[in-house]
Amino acid sequence: MSERAGGGGAPRSALYVPGDRPGMLRGAAGRGADALIVDLEDAVPPAGKDAARAAVADWLAARPAAPAPGPRIWVRVNAGERGRADLRAVAGPAVTGLFVAKAGSVRELTALARLLDAVPGAEHLALCPVLESAAAVLGAADLARCPRVARLQLGEADLRADLGVDPGPGEPELLWVRSHVVLVSAAAGLAAPLAPASTDIRDLDALRRGTLALKRLGFHGRTCVHPAQVPVVNDVFTPAPDELARARDLVARFDATAEGVILDDRGRMVDEAVVRRARRLLSP
Repeated sequence: MSERAGGGGAPRSALYVPGDRPGMLRGAAGRGADALIVDLEDAVPPAGKDAARAAVADWLAARPAAPAPGPRIWVRVNAGERGRADLRAVAGPAVTGLFVAKAGSVRELTALARLLDAVPGAEHLALCPVLESAAAVLGAADLARCPRVARLQLGEADLRADLGVDPGPGEPELLWVRSHVVLVSAAAGLAAPLAPASTDIRDLDALRRGTLALKRLGFHGRTCVHPAQVPVVNDVFTPAPDELARARDLVARFDATAEGVILDDRGRMVDEAVVRRARRLLSP
């Protein structure tokens, strides 16, 4: 299932919310993020996972079916048998899809998709494998083609530990991995991946610089671990009015010609490949 078939739009920002914090859950929809990722995995200690699952299920039961006004709701589920229990508890009309933590096995991901097939009201749910190991990154092309997968996501904290890298300024050590996931997503016809979160919640200038760099790499939107990050990420991924106006003019003039090539407002040659990017910018 591609995101176009039910994965739920292209969020600029997706805010992680711990599943064991009812107060945060109640206020999360008002934080300005386009999507919420309710976390039943790393944000919840092992002893609290069953209680968090039940609390999130109750919270979701009171929410309207997707798509509804407000942020789209995703749930990050645990790996293995605990993840299957999470899936059974939270799959429902209010949820857009599931982030599958520590995904790395085509067999496991396919089994989750089949499990969803048997859950009433879960027909629309998409899967987003979170790639958190070297094996998962190298197997990303196979994971991207599993049933119900709408997009891929990098889990860089675990990935850094697995690779043994300690990124320096600009994080060039992760450039290949990030570009690889963008390339695999495009090749599989998936939505562009959300950029991985920054754990630095104080340096918002650095967050802006890093988010702009990730946007240039081909990521669309970014996950956030703190509400203070949301306005910065939203701003980076919101097209400026003049950018939208140029895109509209470009598409209108290209569609009105039979030549197949036009000049843009700066005198540069424009063909279908360039216009495709303008159309993407204008798509809802």
